[in-house]
Amino acid sequence: MIQKIKKHSITIGLVFAVAAAVLTVGMTWLAYIDTSTYDRMKTFLFDCGVDTIGALISAALYYGCMKQDGAGSKAFRTLNIFVSASFAVNFLLYYMIGVPEQRTFTFIFVLLSKLIDLAMIYFFYKYMRSTLGFKGKLAGWTEKGIPILLVLENLVILSNIFYPTTFLIDEAGAYQATGVSFLEDIYLGVASVLTAILIIVSENPRSQKIAGLTFICLPLVNYIMVGGTFGNASQYGMILVSLIIMYCIIFNYKSSKLAATQTELNMATEIQASMLPSIFPAFPNREEFDLYASMDPAKEVGGDFYDFFMIDDDHLGVVIADVSGKGVPAALFMMISKTVVQNFAMLGVGAGEVLRRANNALCAQNKMEMFVTAWIGVLELSTGKMTCASAGHEYPAIYHNGKFELLMDKHGFVLGGMEGVKYKEYEIQLDKGDKIFVYTDGVPEATSANTELYGTDRMIEALNSRPEADPKEILRIVRASVDEFVGSAEQFDDLTMVCVEYKGRK
Repeated sequence: MIQKIKKHSITIGLVFAVAAAVLTVGMTWLAYIDTSTYDRMKTFLFDCGVDTIGALISAALYYGCMKQDGAGSKAFRTLNIFVSASFAVNFLLYYMIGVPEQRTFTFIFVLLSKLIDLAMIYFFYKYMRSTLGFKGKLAGWTEKGIPILLVLENLVILSNIFYPTTFLIDEAGAYQATGVSFLEDIYLGVASVLTAILIIVSENPRSQKIAGLTFICLPLVNYIMVGGTFGNASQYGMILVSLIIMYCIIFNYKSSKLAATQTELNMATEIQASMLPSIFPAFPNREEFDLYASMDPAKEVGGDFYDFFMIDDDHLGVVIADVSGKGVPAALFMMISKTVVQNFAMLGVGAGEVLRRANNALCAQNKMEMFVTAWIGVLELSTGKMTCASAGHEYPAIYHNGKFELLMDKHGFVLGGMEGVKYKEYEIQLDKGDKIFVYTDGVPEATSANTELYGTDRMIEALNSRPEADPKEILRIVRASVDEFVGSAEQFDDLTMVCVEYKGRK
C-alpha cells in the first residue's frame, strides 16, 4: 500500500492542490451570494480575491512543476501543497470567524493554519538545502536543530487543544491571542533566520540566493504593510509570489546546468557505444560460428562491456566484463579495461595468461581501487575447443544435447583487485550447433517492483524456451523475459549479454 502511495504521490498532490483551489473558489462564490455573509465579509473582499486567485495559481504551479525532477523537486512540490492548503484554510477562517455557533470549526482551522505555517517553513528549508547545498558547521547544527524545534513548536500549538496556551476562541467566536503567544513565533523566527544565513553564505549564484530569500522577505514586507498581523490572505499571496520566483530562477538555472550535463553524457554514451562492436553479423565471411551481443546501461553510460575479435585465422576471442560501480567513473574504467584485455588477447597467449597480465596492468594505476569481473573464451574454429578463464564473473550457460545448463566454472580473483594473481584455464568442447551464453550480473540481479531478483533459474528457463534459436533471438528472448519480470521497476544495473553458436566448418 505504501509503495502504491509513493508511486502515485505526484497525482495525489495534484488532486489535493486542485481540490483546495476548487474549495476556495466555491466558498468565495457562497460568500457573495449569501447576503448575510456578504455584509459580514465586506471588509475581507480583498482577502477573498487573493485566496481565490492564489489557490488557482498554486494548483497551476504544482501542475507546472510536477514533472520536474532533480534536487529539491519533491520538497518544492510538498511546499506548494502546503501553500495550496493555506489558501483554503485561510478562506474558511474568514468565512467562519466571529460566528459563535462555529467556535469549534474556527478553532480547528486556526490550529490547522498554524501547523501549515510550521510545515511551510520546514519544507522551504529542505528545498533550499537540496538546491543550494548548505555546508559547514552551521548547516550541520541547523540540520539537527530545525527538526527538534519543529517538534517542540508542534507540541506548543497542539497543547491549545487541552488548554489555551497561545490562543483561544472566545464566546463570540473571535480569535484571541494569549500573553505567551510569542511562543508560536520562536520556531518560525529561528528557522527563518538560520535558513536566510545559510542561503547568504552558500556558494551559489546571486540570483538563486535572492530567489530563495524572497520566501522570507516578502511575507515580512506584507507584515509591515498590514500593521504587524500575520495570517491574512495577502501574506500567503506573497509566499506564492516567492514560490513562482524560486521556480522560475532556481529550477531554470538547474535545468540549464542539467541540459549541459546531459549533452556531455550523451556524447559519452556515443563514445562508449562506438567502443563496442555493434555491427551484426560481425564476421559475415566466417561460416564456423554465429554470435550476437547487446549492452543496455542502467544510466547514460555503463560499466559493462563485451568484445569479440579474430586473434588469428583459426581463433576467435570473446570477452564480457562488469566494472564495479555505475555511471561515468565505471565507464572510464571500462574503456581502459577493454583496451588492456584485448591488447593482451591479441598476443595469442592463453586465456588465463591474458587475465593475469590484464590484472597486473590494471592494478598498476588503480588509485580509485575499482575492479572488474571478467570472462574470456578463445574458440578454436577448426576443432570447436574453447579455452576459457574467469575473473570472478557469472557462470556461463552452455547449450549441449538439446538444452542450456549453467557451467560451474573455476573462478579467479577480480581484475584490478590485487597484483600477482594467477588464473586457471578450463576447456569446453563445442559440437556443431552448441552455444555458449555469457552475461553480467544485471541479468540475474534484475529486480521487480516487489524487490524480488530475477535469478539464474528464470534465465535458464527462458533460454530453454527456444534453445534452438539463433544467438540474436536467444538474447531477445532473455531480455523479454527480464522485462516481463521486472515490469515497471527501474533498471537496477547494466544488462549485457553475449551468445556464440559454433557451427563448425563445412
